[in-house]
Amino acid sequence: MGQDDTEAASAPRPEDDLTTCLRRGLFDPEWYQQTYGRKFDDIGEAFEDYTTKSRFAPVNPSPAFDSESYFRLNMDVYHAQISPLRHFVRGGEKEGRQYTPAIPRWMPRQLLTPEREVGENASEFKVAVCLHIFYADFVDKYAAALDEFPVQVDVLLTLSDDEQVEKARSVFGEHPRVSHVETRVVPNRGRNFAPMLVEYAEELKTYDLFCHLHSKKSLYSGQEQTQWADYLTEYLLKDPSVVSGVLNAFAEDAELGVYYPTTFWMMPAWVNHVTMNAPFMKEWQEKLDLPSTKGFLTYPAGGMFWARPEALEGIISEGWQYEDFPEEPLPNDGSMLHALERVIGVVAEKLGYRQFFYYPPSGQFTADQTFITSSYHAHGIEQHQAAIQGYPCISFDVFDTLVRREFTVPDYAKLKLGQLLHERQLVESPAAFVKLRNEAELQVRKAKSFQGDVVITEVYDRLADELGISREEAQGLMQQEFELDLAMIQPKDEMVEFFNHLGSTGHKLWVISDTYYTRDQVGLMLKKAGIATSFRLMVSSEDQKRKDNGTMWHMVKEDLKAEAIEHHLHIGDNVVADAQLPGDLGLQTFHILHPMDKWLALGFPPVLQGDDALDEAQILKWGKLVSQVGRAPFIGE
Repeated sequence: MGQDDTEAASAPRPEDDLTTCLRRGLFDPEWYQQTYGRKFDDIGEAFEDYTTKSRFAPVNPSPAFDSESYFRLNMDVYHAQISPLRHFVRGGEKEGRQYTPAIPRWMPRQLLTPEREVGENASEFKVAVCLHIFYADFVDKYAAALDEFPVQVDVLLTLSDDEQVEKARSVFGEHPRVSHVETRVVPNRGRNFAPMLVEYAEELKTYDLFCHLHSKKSLYSGQEQTQWADYLTEYLLKDPSVVSGVLNAFAEDAELGVYYPTTFWMMPAWVNHVTMNAPFMKEWQEKLDLPSTKGFLTYPAGGMFWARPEALEGIISEGWQYEDFPEEPLPNDGSMLHALERVIGVVAEKLGYRQFFYYPPSGQFTADQTFITSSYHAHGIEQHQAAIQGYPCISFDVFDTLVRREFTVPDYAKLKLGQLLHERQLVESPAAFVKLRNEAELQVRKAKSFQGDVVITEVYDRLADELGISREEAQGLMQQEFELDLAMIQPKDEMVEFFNHLGSTGHKLWVISDTYYTRDQVGLMLKKAGIATSFRLMVSSEDQKRKDNGTMWHMVKEDLKAEAIEHHLHIGDNVVADAQLPGDLGLQTFHILHPMDKWLALGFPPVLQGDDALDEAQILKWGKLVSQVGRAPFIGE
């Protein structure tokens, strides 16, 4: 043996990942097993469980290391789908990457504590696993996910082509946890819901429980991103302790009707919202006699869940045809099918059932629905200040972002003007004027074929004929409406102060609003609210482009390119106009809660809805309270 060989043999061998993590206290096997409710044969198996799950789920190895924070600080590691702790000890630390102790982001209430080994009652359930497989490789993925399933199941398959049938029958037919297999080859229509409802609705009614999953893929920079699909598969089908807990929970409480894990943690917070699906949800509400649902809501984002068939009566029903569902291509959001996944929980609750969830960070089951707005908890804008200030150009929405109305309701100024006109006997009632005023605005939009936007002066020109007055008188009324509204404008103090601070530190500031008010009128509102720094003001009435249809964002993107601004952030309260649409164009956004969304997130009752929004007694009773609650943009301030 040569000298080099001798030195190599005597040199200390590098520690493996587990040894390093144990020595440094970054992996605590006892804590991990206790927190996540699963016993392992040895420490290595527990560590492997963590490193596998942490690629796609915010599970922690110990109180000393926060997996989610490491990913959010190092998005390249997330997109590479590497366990955060494993990355840190293998090279991340040498690169200067930081980690933090575990951070409790949400503390579930209404906890459920089912046993994590399947009980006698749960083991007697007749269970169906309904799988829609468009991508052939998911046959093996879902079969592997069933390897440790705690009870026998029937597998009901819908497949995208005939070539998948033989393999699917072979793989699932020979699976030790599968009692029976059904296959159907289906057209590419209705995404994941139509195949289940058209092919198996009647059959599903013969089961105590069913689990619905579908093959899901997404790409980022040319690389397949499996995290969302892996997350849902893990906590719906694969983890035996979680699945046993789900079955036991259903067995212990007959009122539990629907289960799914909390929303995938890397999705934007506003995804737990109706978004642009309101008209499609209205169709479902009418079809199934459901209550109206607006704003934030709890639903299985991604369309995968467990349910009792009777908890989805009306959805799980015979008679569905593929022609009942829209044809491809479908948009990323805003369709009958996107609305359907949003009414699943509503249907169950209307029928007297409850939803429950699994929260991976803490390993707990809960019926607490407040996770949908938990990302909006903060002690002030200063908590986000450092990250926001990293953008040299920042744009802000106006209404309910920089300013608020004293009584919340946007139409209150119109109602007050209607009172004055009613006294002059020009209108039947204040509410009648609001209806007339809004109808005039709609007619102007129709005359423009809904292109661009309207200006308030155009609305009152049209109202002149409706009211039988001159155009000069009508423009005087327009000024009254504006002044009534201006009188009720108040600052969102924290946001105005932050805006002024950004201006003083040299940031380029833009203000963008969808409004019928003129640029000068909006400028007066901002001045009254205390905006005291320079900014560029874009308003839809004069720029003839709107945020809520995307045209304004195309202009913003072009202007950013023309001014060679590479890093821009928009801040606003409207989920669609200020977050979803600019995000679809690749613009960075920071969403804050609308005052009414914050009001509801705090558990206060729905108010100022429907006819109450034009009832002055209700406006005076509730509007000021909602506005005060919404003064600060975060829950917890």
